[in-house]
Amino acid sequence: MWLRGVLVAALAALAAWGVHAAVPAVPLLTMAVVLGIVVGQIPAARPVLAGALAPGLAVAAKPFMQLGIVLLGLKLSLVDIAALGWVTIVTTVAIVLLTFAGTLGLGRWFGLPGRQPLLIATGFSICGASAIGAMSGVVKAKDEETATPIALVTLCGTLAIAVLPLLWHPLGLSSLQFGHWVGAGVHDVGQVVATAQIAGSGALAVALVVKLTRVLMLAPVVAVASIVERHRLATLEADAAAPAASDVSRSAAGDPTAGDAAVSEPATRSNRPKPPPIVPLFVAGFIVAMLIRTFAPLPDQVLEVADLVQTALLAMALFALGAAVNLSTLLRTGSRALAVGLLSWTLIAALAFGAVQLS
Repeated sequence: MWLRGVLVAALAALAAWGVHAAVPAVPLLTMAVVLGIVVGQIPAARPVLAGALAPGLAVAAKPFMQLGIVLLGLKLSLVDIAALGWVTIVTTVAIVLLTFAGTLGLGRWFGLPGRQPLLIATGFSICGASAIGAMSGVVKAKDEETATPIALVTLCGTLAIAVLPLLWHPLGLSSLQFGHWVGAGVHDVGQVVATAQIAGSGALAVALVVKLTRVLMLAPVVAVASIVERHRLATLEADAAAPAASDVSRSAAGDPTAGDAAVSEPATRSNRPKPPPIVPLFVAGFIVAMLIRTFAPLPDQVLEVADLVQTALLAMALFALGAAVNLSTLLRTGSRALAVGLLSWTLIAALAFGAVQLS
């Protein structure tokens, strides 16, 4: 029954909100991930998380995450993005693409397994744990493949909250430049708010618009990943079909050893994974929500309710994803992943600083 797991995720999101309300410097969504990671390390909780609560946590981690991302589109207005100017827009897009490509290359160079390089690249370049959750659903990543990127992007995003303000004045940045740097270089929206608000409301406004411009890149990046995944599955299907076709030819030629393979081929076909849609439904919903925000005058009350629901859904999803993290396994095998995360964090901070100098 999935209701119990969803209820636990909701209670965890409420607890994260309580911590955020008491200590506003702690981002709500980051706190939700941290709570999930902490609960996931309790030995007595692990059998329950993997047993009775697993169906509900799966609902929170995937459908709730996707719905939250759709509602995130209501924060984006093409008018606000256009107001940044073409230099800022171009450099922000370039930061996303260069960080994505650089992190993906680092992950493969360090020999990270499975989908980890792709998920780390997505999280660090776009919007943290939310982006990782979106990408993992498209490429059908396993929980253990998702857990390490979630832990890394939470660690490095939290590190940014502490480190970037210390570098603000030594780097000679104005408050607005600092906001631009934070928006272009920090992973999660909540982490951006926690970091940029130190420099005032003007810096926070710039940081959020730049950050949401990065969030906009989630749609094309996930769509491209979906196309690549479809091509990969089609290639695997073609490779699997080739021996079966050969067996059919041999059977027609009278080879008695070919019959079993030819008979088993339909069963193999029925077990083939379904290719993802070229544009996932939640990505299309995200784009529609962004267009609605841009061209339809929505009342402030509607936007406030949508923001509240979106935050609650993402908090529940991030708790569920965090609960899948096994720190003992991460500490034993995650040194290479940690190196990739720290290098990616340094890369995006450096690229973002360069973009500020160009703007």
